[in-house]
This record gives sequence, structure tokens and C-alpha cells, in this order.
Amino acid sequence: MSEGLGFEELLKEDGFFAHLFGRSPSGADRKALYGPDLPVVLLTGGPGMGKGRLLRAVRDGFATKVPVIHLDCGSPVYADRAAPEPGARSDMTEALVEVAQRLCTWQGTGGSFTFPRLFTGLAMIATGVSEGTPAAVATEVERYEALPQRPRLRGLGPGEFGRGLLPGTIRNLLMTLAGQTLDPYSAAMTNALLDALFERLAPRGRAELERIYGAYPSAGGQPKFGLRDLAGDFRAGGDDRELAESFLFRALREDLEAAYAGAAGWLRRVGRPGLLLDRAESPLGERLLRGVLTDRRGGQRDRVVIAGTARRADGGAFLHGGLPPEEAVAPAEFRPADGGAPQWSRRTVTGADQAPLADGVLLLRMPVLTGDQLRAETARRQQRTEPEGGANRRRIDSAVARLSGGRPHMVLRLAAAAAAFRMPADANDRDVLDASLRLPGDSGPEQPVADVLLRELVLEQLPVQLPDRHHDQWLGLLTHLSVAHDEECADVLLRHHQAGRVHHLTAHQVTQLLTDTGWPSCERHFIGDFGLRQLLVHRLYGLRPGGAAWYADHHLLRDHYAGRAADEGAPDGGAFRSVMAHRMNHHLVSGGVDDVVGHLAATLPGRPREWCAELLEVAQAPYPGGADGRRERAEGLVAADGPALRRTVDQLLNAVWLCEERTRPTGKETADTLATLLGRLSIMDFDGAGLLSRTATEWSDLAKNEQPLLRCTCTQRLGRRR
Repeated sequence: MSEGLGFEELLKEDGFFAHLFGRSPSGADRKALYGPDLPVVLLTGGPGMGKGRLLRAVRDGFATKVPVIHLDCGSPVYADRAAPEPGARSDMTEALVEVAQRLCTWQGTGGSFTFPRLFTGLAMIATGVSEGTPAAVATEVERYEALPQRPRLRGLGPGEFGRGLLPGTIRNLLMTLAGQTLDPYSAAMTNALLDALFERLAPRGRAELERIYGAYPSAGGQPKFGLRDLAGDFRAGGDDRELAESFLFRALREDLEAAYAGAAGWLRRVGRPGLLLDRAESPLGERLLRGVLTDRRGGQRDRVVIAGTARRADGGAFLHGGLPPEEAVAPAEFRPADGGAPQWSRRTVTGADQAPLADGVLLLRMPVLTGDQLRAETARRQQRTEPEGGANRRRIDSAVARLSGGRPHMVLRLAAAAAAFRMPADANDRDVLDASLRLPGDSGPEQPVADVLLRELVLEQLPVQLPDRHHDQWLGLLTHLSVAHDEECADVLLRHHQAGRVHHLTAHQVTQLLTDTGWPSCERHFIGDFGLRQLLVHRLYGLRPGGAAWYADHHLLRDHYAGRAADEGAPDGGAFRSVMAHRMNHHLVSGGVDDVVGHLAATLPGRPREWCAELLEVAQAPYPGGADGRRERAEGLVAADGPALRRTVDQLLNAVWLCEERTRPTGKETADTLATLLGRLSIMDFDGAGLLSRTATEWSDLAKNEQPLLRCTCTQRLGRRR
């Protein structure tokens, strides 16, 4: 799959990112969007939606024309680099240093960048090294020696900041203290470092440092106080350290802004620089986003394009100031399918410190693949040996479309696995999940594509807030929760499958974790994404021979709701109209078809409308693995005992179940069967039978068009992808 597949409109010469950077991929000028107050652009979408792929495509398409740095905020490398000196480094400072070092070697229009403002702050926090001696501080400062000055060229001085920021000069001044007896972190050493930073600065450089570090909170306009406080806050940790880190990020952006400002910058540089934050939902990414959003809310202006990823649909809980979702004001958003450049302006007055950070965000909703894109991707991979005239490929297309919902990563993996796969006769879409796949560059054995997708979409994208003690059971719990409909039945399953563990997750906590990870919700299914649910259902059935784990979970829920009905009569059934309907759903799926038919036949007379609603709820369920006899049973090809009413209800239940499972085509035959069976019931001799005639027309029309008979959020999303 091309890195740009699905993103063509965003990446084209006159697309969104070209106007955001003020430069097209070919290097042509473009009218820049949103200046001087820039939004932070967050690409929103759950696992497999291509957020990281889009950021890489942006980097590859624009990084030769404008300085664009891609940063993986979820990588452990920054914390690993900080570990040897935890008092003088953090994952954030290491990330900022990496950004600056890469830009120090920028070879595009305008040449490399320098970072004297950032260097000054980093030099001050270097006083927190573990030994705390002048030599140790000088060694730490020398890590940043490439940042403050442009490499000296013949005939040119070292830069307008003067020579006072050269690390060698700082080492010489600090080493004059080496013979003295000093406590670590002594005021004498700090003063010596401050003298080294300010003593030989050019007037312009001194004025700049005074402006920036004099504005540090509590500095009172005194830059040396500000730098001392910066170092002290960094050593203090917690919120104080976060303040210091945020200020260092501001210094980096100030250095970039200075490179573009003035006549020299205007003549030498083009477009806007960019920082692309992949996996920005990580703690490091959130701190970077919080820092720039807080600064811009307070009136700080810079031209750095910040684009990051966000799993949550609302961009992240930290954007909303602790407000519950129902009270939070959603950020501005942009859907690429809408076309044109999105409008954005800050909602609140600049400097309103209590305004939500969401005011400074533009959400870019990640696009799903269109039907044409999806079919082209599967067709591209299919082997050209189809004696059936393409029937297998069309069936593969249908299965990939339904299981993926247009989620690009799932399309990629399923299409690759299905390249040589033959769908069995009357196949369930889940059959394609058994197709084998070997990942590019992997010399190991092929794996079922279901295992690959579960690893990539679940195990490799664990919720950020999931405690470490639950990492080993997350996939297992989700697997069992694939049969749950609401939080009550989810809690029943969770209590059972966490028995013996000290720490338990509740259904509410799991719901929050799924939301934080970017998985959508549904009012009728606890696992609200259709494709993820099918992956988990497939895994559940295969956990034990003969689907024993599947049956055990459904029996557990069936018995729970049987007890509820006996104890409380017929109270609310959560996602169902009644406890009885909830019970019958699980009884149907776990082998109690005949009992469910008996219940439905006995409760139809006198209540046709309520009965139809209950029938849809009962039949909205997955089908266990193995041979599927529902179609034959629906068409009356399987002998059934009992009176005509019971036999017809039996057939109708199986026909509706076929339609509601949503994992195989229904089409005209099933639609005709529905119409025939409901029509037969409508002329039987029981109270209200005639009302079923209209239902026959409605359900038949929906089935002909592959639409769900009972709509819910996830089946409506599925319908939109057809």
C-alpha cells in the first residue's frame, strides 16, 4: 500500500498540508493558512486509521522543501537517553535536543538553524547532573555544543549572539572553580555558569536572553533569576519540571521564529517549519502539546506547524480542562471528504488563561478508504486465476469491506492475506481471518491474519492509561467481552475471568480505556467497532476445542439473566427491551434455538409490534463456527415439528438471524424469504396478525439493500461503507 493511499487530497500540490506549510511538495509557493495564530492540528482516529502513515507521508513529501521533523513520542529512546542523568535530562529535553540537532544540519533553502536560546536553558539545567561538580556540569553542557552557533564559514563571524555561548568558553570559566571546595549545585557554580552565558554576548544576544528568560514565571523580568528558577524547577520534578520543560520548548520555537524574522530571514527562508508528533497521546506527546497550546492561548505566536496524532475522537481529555464529555465544547474539525480548506479561528480572547486548550486545536478526522479504493487494493493483490468469473474476488471484496469498515490498516492486511485465499461456499466473512499472511521482511512462518491484526491493533496499541499489571490480560479480557452488550453483562464476564486476581478492571474502566484508545462505541455492543468485535469473536471461538470458551461465556450470561428475570420479574434489560430478550439472545447463540423458537411462538399473539422488536434484538447475534444450517432452515428445507405458527417462527428467526449477523451477503433471496414468512404469519388466525404485512415490506426492502433490520451505531457505520 502506498504511504499516500487514501490521503491524496491532503498531500497534493494544492492540498491542505501545502497551504499549512505555505509550500507545495514540488517547492511552489502556496497561500499559508491561519497565520499568525496557528492551530495545533491533531489527526484523530483509532488503531489502524493511518495516523502515523499520514505523518510519514507528510514528512516524505515536504521535508526537502521546508524543514519538517518527525518525532515518535511513543519511543522509549528519549527516556533511555535521559536515564543516566535524571537530574539534568528528561525524555522531553532529549526529544527537544534531537529536534534541534536535526535542524542544525538542515540543507534546504536558507540553510541550517541555530538554537542559542534553547542552548542557554539546557546549559542551566545541566547543573543538576548527579556529581554536581564544575567538570561534570561542563561535560554535560558540551553535549549541546552543536546547538548555539552556526558552523563558522570563511569571512563570517560566529553569529549575532557573540562568542559567549560557545561551550569551550563555558568549560574554561567553570573549570576555574574546579580547585575550590564546593558543594554540589552551589551558588558559586551557578553564578559562574550565568556569567559564562552572559559575559561575552553581543548586545542583541543579551537582549534576547533577557526578554525570554526574564519572562519565566517568578523571574520578575530578571533573566538570571529566570534561569536559576528554570534549573530549580527542573530539579524539583512533577509540575515544576513540566513548567521548565514547556519553557524550553518555547525557547526552541523562539529560535526557529528568529531564523525567519527580519530582512535576512525573509530573503533566505520559505514556508513554515514543521514538527510532526507521532503517538502524541503518549505522556511525552501530551506534554509537548500542552506546552505549545498553553503558550499560544496566552498570546505567544510562532510559525511552527505542529501536527500530531490523537486516538480519542475529542482530541484528548487534557484539552477540555476536566469537563465531562457532555459538557466539553468540541474543537473545530475538518473532514477531508468535505473538500476545501477548513476554517479555523480561536474561539476565546487571546490571553484567557482559563479557556480550554481545545480552542487552539483543529481536528483532522482521518479518512476511511472509499469503496473504490478498497476494491482497487484487493483487486491489485488477487491472483488472476478465477474460473468463476471473479465471484471469489467479489466475495473477498465484500468480506474485507465489512470486516475493515474502511480502516486502512485492516484493508492492507486483509487484502494481502486474501490474495490467494478461496472463500468457502456460503462463507462467513470471518472465514477470511484464517487466511495466512507473511509480513514484508519477515522470514518466519506465515501467520493467520487474525493473529497479526490483533497483535498490531490491540497488543501493540495498548491504552496509555492501562496499568502495567493488566497488560498481560488485556487481549484476553477483550476477547471474552466480545459477547457483551452493555456494562452489566460486561461486568458479569469481567468478574468471572478476573477471579483470583487482586486487581480487577470494571466494565466502566474498560469502556474508558477503549474510548481513550480511539475505538468507537455502540449502544448495543460493548465492543463498539464491528471489525474489532469480529476479530475477537473469531479468537474466542478458537480458544478451546469445539468453541467451548464461546459457549461457556454465553451460558454464563444466559444464566445471569435467567436469575435476574426470576428475582425481579421483567426489569430493564440494559441494551435490550427486557431481561428476557437479553437472556434469549445468549440462549440462541449458545445452542438453545428450539427453546427460543418456543418462547417466540408463545409470545407473538396479541403483540405483533412488540414481538417484532424483540425478535430483532434476540437475533442480533454472531453465529458460532462450523457448518451454518440457518439458510436451509429459513427456507424450510429442514423438517420441523409442531404447528404452523411454530414452524413459521422457526424459519423467520433463522432468516432474521442471517440478516442481523452482518457477516455474509443476504440480498434478494433472503429478502424474499422474509417477505414470504411474514406474509404467511400475517394471514394466520391470531390477534394482530394483519399488522405483520407492513413489516414484511419494510424488512424485505432493507434486506434487499444489505441494510440492518435493527439499526445501531456500529451497523450504521458498516452500512455507510457499503
